[in-house]
Formats: sequence, structure tokens, C-alpha cells
Amino acid sequence: MPEYFKIGKLVASHGTAGDLILQHSLGKKTTLKGLEAIFIEEQQNSFIPYFVEKASIKSENETFIKLEGIDSMEAARKLTPKETWLEAADFDKFSAKAAPISLLGYGLFEDEQHLGDILEVIEQPHQVLCSIRYQGKDALIPLHEDSLLKIDHKNKKVYVELPDGLLAIYLDS
Repeated sequence: MPEYFKIGKLVASHGTAGDLILQHSLGKKTTLKGLEAIFIEEQQNSFIPYFVEKASIKSENETFIKLEGIDSMEAARKLTPKETWLEAADFDKFSAKAAPISLLGYGLFEDEQHLGDILEVIEQPHQVLCSIRYQGKDALIPLHEDSLLKIDHKNKKVYVELPDGLLAIYLDS
């Protein structure tokens, strides 16, 4: 099964011909030139492809997008506000290497202990939160100047120093 990465969501319809506005976290302005399809998760782990007819830049983190078969404002509105995903190869092609979202799929390590793989990146004003599965539980790990030690892009590893007791919170619940 292909691996998918969440990049954002369809936030609004645009015009009457079925165009949409895709709000993304790819970390750079993009027309998504060459992208064949985006995916919407209709049910858990069931991704439906929507083929891209055309796309153009709206702003730093928004792109106008026209999807095949979505030809009216009503059809477009049915897709909002749905989260959008890309296959791993497309994600690597379109995400900026310096963008926090590029850490998706990286391993998170503390003192050489693998805590889990980064499943989601949540950007907040003063820090980035990484969602991982730690010993069978969902955990949110903050990345900021006090906790982030190093990012090894070559080996897809993020090294952190976490506050005492942070991981224990998730195991007690």
C-alpha cells in the first residue's frame, strides 16, 4: 500500500466552475506543476484520488486547484473542508526541505532511543508539535529551540532532548 502524507485541506470553492482553494503546509509557493492527483481520505486508510486538471498559486500557502469531474460550485463545496494527502514520492517532490512538514516519516530519537516515527506535524506560533505513536499511545512532542538537538535529513532522523516526565504523561492515561 502506498504511503500518504497529509499536506492540508480544501478550504473553499472559488468561482462557479468547480475550482477550489487548497490550503497547504508545503513550505513554499507552488503551482503543483506535474502533480497528477491529490487524495482525500473517505474512510480510515481508504484514499480516493482526485486528478488535477490545473493549478495556480494564490499565496504562500494556498493554491487554486481544479479537479477532474468537479465542474460546479456545488460539487466543489462537497469537498470542503476535507483534508488532502499526497503519495510519498509527490510529497518529497513538492514539499520544501526547510518546511516543518518535511519531517513527516522521520524517526524521532532521544539518547539514541527510537521513540517513534513522525506521523503528523502541527505548526503553532512558538513551536512545532510532532505526533508519534509511543508504546502504543499517541503522543505530541514539541520541537523548539530548547528540545530540538539535530535534524539528520540524510538518515531521516530528528534528535530531541525532552523535559523529564513528558513521555510518562502519555503512558499514564
